[in-house]
Amino acid sequence: MLLRRVLMVSLLASSTIAFAKDPPKKAPPPTKTAKAPPKAPPPKKLVVVSADHKKSLAELYAGFKFGMTKDEVIAQLAKAIDEKYDQQLKQTTDVAQQDKLRKMKKDEVGQIKASYIEFNGKKTGWDVSIVENEFAHNTGESMLERWEKQGNSNQRRFFFFYEGKLWKMFVSLDVSILPEDKKNFPTFRAIMEGKYGPSDVDVGLMSWHTDEFDVRAQDKLKTYDALGISIEDNKVKKDLMAAREAKAPAKHETASVIKAVIDEDNSDHPDVKANSNAVDSVIKAQGGSGPAPKK
Repeated sequence: MLLRRVLMVSLLASSTIAFAKDPPKKAPPPTKTAKAPPKAPPPKKLVVVSADHKKSLAELYAGFKFGMTKDEVIAQLAKAIDEKYDQQLKQTTDVAQQDKLRKMKKDEVGQIKASYIEFNGKKTGWDVSIVENEFAHNTGESMLERWEKQGNSNQRRFFFFYEGKLWKMFVSLDVSILPEDKKNFPTFRAIMEGKYGPSDVDVGLMSWHTDEFDVRAQDKLKTYDALGISIEDNKVKKDLMAAREAKAPAKHETASVIKAVIDEDNSDHPDVKANSNAVDSVIKAQGGSGPAPKK
């Protein structure tokens, strides 16, 4: 009997120690079903440009071709200027007037040559202008400018080159002949789409995409009282955008010295009570008078 009791005590003690050393494991909490990431919106389908509208858009080339050099563009412009002044020269026998016309022709060609600029990092007058977003610095880009005056129309054409080859033209449209109530984007859109067909529309922007070129029509009325339309080689644009990204200046983190004096967590508040009379003191120092004392 005694032996049985001793065995029972030993078994109970052993089971207690074992339970203390290795308590039963709790069942793991039920796992939450992970939410599936939101689906990305389907890519926006671009408006398809018809063959007839593509032909109309191609008229924006105005006789120029992508890939032309600066000298080739100038030569073509000079030829058109020659033809214009030759007609005027034939209409007069006045020697003085003929000399004047020849000088005007020479000056006009000279202005085009002088407008050539390379965007090599130096600030230019074009960095804040109607074409400020049409180029970048230190990427092999350059530009020519040409005023196009036809009848009452007075517009400007900009020729953009990448690595010496024409890849884009931007035309600043003359809107001075439009009444003020017609100078707006809805009117502009109606005119453009009436001629070139439906477009992909964004805020102040219309665009047409073809297999050979892209066209953009932009509302610049608020900033420059103008409307702009450009035609560009979409194949060259891909290479140029990559070059611009590679040459873009690195974003620098705020220096530690500046961070030390910036109240980033908005905890450094002025002592309002201590500074409540600061403005009054400045007024008095300038010969004025502060507010009347409180009664």
